[in-house]
Amino acid sequence: MNTAAVRSAQARSDLLLLLTALIWGFAFVAQRAGMEHIGPFFFNGVRFALGCLPLLPFVLRTTTTPLASRLRHALRGGLLAGLFLFTAASLQQVGIVYTTAGKAGFITGLYVILVPILALLLRHRSRRSTWTGALVATSGLYLLSVEPPLAIARGDALVLVSAFFWAGHVLVIGNLSRQLDWAMLAFLQFFVCSLLSTAVAIGTEPIALQPLVDAAVPVFYGGVMSVGVAYTLQVVAQRRAAPGHAAIILSLETVFAALGGWLLLDEEMPLRGLVGCGLMFAGMLISQVGLGRRSKT
Repeated sequence: MNTAAVRSAQARSDLLLLLTALIWGFAFVAQRAGMEHIGPFFFNGVRFALGCLPLLPFVLRTTTTPLASRLRHALRGGLLAGLFLFTAASLQQVGIVYTTAGKAGFITGLYVILVPILALLLRHRSRRSTWTGALVATSGLYLLSVEPPLAIARGDALVLVSAFFWAGHVLVIGNLSRQLDWAMLAFLQFFVCSLLSTAVAIGTEPIALQPLVDAAVPVFYGGVMSVGVAYTLQVVAQRRAAPGHAAIILSLETVFAALGGWLLLDEEMPLRGLVGCGLMFAGMLISQVGLGRRSKT
């Protein structure tokens, strides 16, 4: 690819990642609404099952490679991605029960700085601009989501651990999306996460039809949009995006979560939050313009 083509492909990836963050941000509203009716594991089990459905036409499409071969090739990677996704989503969902949405949003967003740190273990070097953007974005997350003091209570600790698994998931997807069929990879990780979540829900939570009907709208959004569309866009976009750069853009979900709460739940956004939003966007821009010397990503 020439330089113009590379930049064009990178711009498309950035737009897909930004759209992913937008959908995920508004999914926080759906998650809050859904948890009023059903448990966290039941919620995740159903929404990730729904997330599989939009992918079926792509998984079953006719290609030169037989379906069974594509499945065998992607199975190990799909299981790995699904385990990371299940662990991260479960810890976050359960943690939200015991902490505030603001703290949960900030602590989850720490993956923006954890991704380049963990990437060092895989010998992926990030540009200086990526580190600068990550620090600026993390400062914005703090102003947007946290009212001091920040105490690490039970829920905070669960969400903090989930942030490490979200960071790991970004790195796993960044690696596997370049090697495997994107539709099969996305489908398998959703299926694994749904299966494990449902199994835990059956053993630990009440399962009934009426509560699920009452939570139909948030579950539908959380399943079809947040999982089926957004997670798939993540897989496609990360084929051409460095992990640290992708993490900064994806962390903008916290900004959109705050906007969603303001628009749909009548939550007020103080000046502190608006400044945080500005810093989040500044972090993304710093990462994109490439301040500092370039290094291998």
